[in-house]
Amino acid sequence: MAEERTGAGGPDGGLEGVVAASTRISSILDGVLTYAGYRIDDLAAHATFEETVYLLWHLDLPDRSQLQALRRDLDDAAPLPAGVVDVLRRLPPAAAPMDVLPTAVSLLALYDGEAGTVTPEAGRRKAARLVARVPVLVATHHRLRSGREPVPPVPGRGIAWNLLAMLHGAEPAPAEARAMDRALVLHADHELNASTFAARVAAATLSDLYAAVTAALAALQGPLHGGAAAQVLDVMEEAGTADRAGRWLAEALAAGRRIPGFGHRVYRTGDPRARHLREAARELAALRGEERRLELWLRLEELVRERTGLFPNVDYYAALVYRLLGVPRDLFAPVFAVARTAGWTAHVLEQHANNRLIRPRAEYRGPGERPWRPLVER
Repeated sequence: MAEERTGAGGPDGGLEGVVAASTRISSILDGVLTYAGYRIDDLAAHATFEETVYLLWHLDLPDRSQLQALRRDLDDAAPLPAGVVDVLRRLPPAAAPMDVLPTAVSLLALYDGEAGTVTPEAGRRKAARLVARVPVLVATHHRLRSGREPVPPVPGRGIAWNLLAMLHGAEPAPAEARAMDRALVLHADHELNASTFAARVAAATLSDLYAAVTAALAALQGPLHGGAAAQVLDVMEEAGTADRAGRWLAEALAAGRRIPGFGHRVYRTGDPRARHLREAARELAALRGEERRLELWLRLEELVRERTGLFPNVDYYAALVYRLLGVPRDLFAPVFAVARTAGWTAHVLEQHANNRLIRPRAEYRGPGERPWRPLVER
């Protein structure tokens, strides 16, 4: 039997610390997240989601004409094929949005004449269709399952504004649209996370972009990846109020419970995305008169840091931002997918541009070689 090995580089360590691909798209070095060399702090403060999409695809920020061209492409691509909407109408109302989304993305491929064409030019066009249509899929399914008619996207308003308008059937306030835009920028890419790795593995077989994004969605579906923000909302509802947070946390820690939204495998001194979402949450709480809810998040962050040394990750304040924006709990992961489709498509295009099949080895730990025994002797 092979000697058992664990730890950062071993097979039992979740491949922690193992470099599995090279990329020019994003990096996390010494706790600093960058997209193509631009710090996430600058992007969160100044960039729109559409500028970020262009940056991830082209590795540079767009000039005015390039940004206008991208926005036109996204507007033109946004309406869903009628056949896709017909299928969404026939789905069971109780179908979970994260079960529906991979199916719907696969369905989009059936209405794309370039599906299966793995060329850089076709890839860019399909990437634009996916980035434009995933938010429409999310909102359309939500409206239909709620017994309401879909709200079409409005050209010229941008993905963040349209996502909120399509979900709620009303124009968002400027502060709401900006908060959603900031959340999309912060979630757009994150180096070689589980869903992005799944997309690259699929793409490395020369699967189509739609198939690779479907693989990414399957990885995002798990509670250890896309489900984390919803778990934060659950525990905050348990904790109740800021003045009860200390007692709740003491009981949770005594019971050996893990507190969702805290700690991160690659950030030891705090997730840089969390502080930007904290500020977005402050603005939304003031806008909506929800300061007491914000108080709970701030108090629990303080208590967890004091008692465990852990910092909040992106999911902690994303849960509050989504809650204040009126996003239903079971749409937290699909909204994450709206943002991350930008990164997934960028990584698939990069993989296809310099492809080699991703085929790691496994360390065998089963029985040694054994002789065959006929059935009557077993």
